Amino acid sequence: MAQMGRPRTFDRDAAVDQAMHLFWEHGYQATSLSQLKAAIGGGISAPSFYAAFGSKEALFEEVVERYMSTHGRVTDGLFDSTLAARDAVELTLRRSARMQCEVGHPRGCMVALGVIGVCTPEQGHSLLGAVRERTRNGLRACIERAIGEGELAADTDIQALTSAFDSFLLGLSTLARDGIGHAALDAAVSQIMKLWDSCRG
Repeated sequence: MAQMGRPRTFDRDAAVDQAMHLFWEHGYQATSLSQLKAAIGGGISAPSFYAAFGSKEALFEEVVERYMSTHGRVTDGLFDSTLAARDAVELTLRRSARMQCEVGHPRGCMVALGVIGVCTPEQGHSLLGAVRERTRNGLRACIERAIGEGELAADTDIQALTSAFDSFLLGLSTLARDGIGHAALDAAVSQIMKLWDSCRG
């Protein structure tokens, strides 16, 4: 009797990375199960895919977690109280600009691109929305800290300044996707930081 062949296996950790790149590049809706299976490799079947990940949406949620623990860490500086508030904001913007233009993964920021529906399933919209809200709150906290320490004027419009930096950070993704180079994005960071300096106390 012929022996049954061993089922093909795949590297689950690598599979999540491959899925992340697909969702990042094409978006949730445009990424098909067949594309995910092909990227994962190992001849994985649909039943095996669902057994491993639960669902496409569950895989997307895992991908977002992976993204935030790797590429998404560019915003960590916003929550580092050992940094001066201005330095925390500038470091975050420069790190983000650099990451979004790196080779080896799609250009732009997966979380930011979700704003315009590029990466977000309807069911997962709140997931990326929560990540964006966290970043927004980090920017606001830095501005409030700078006001409290006298670095920024007491009458600084916190909401307006937060929105200005948040909009800039989100906008970097569109520029990166359009092929604008890192040098230009980094120079833009220098310009937006002049807005911070114009609010000094």
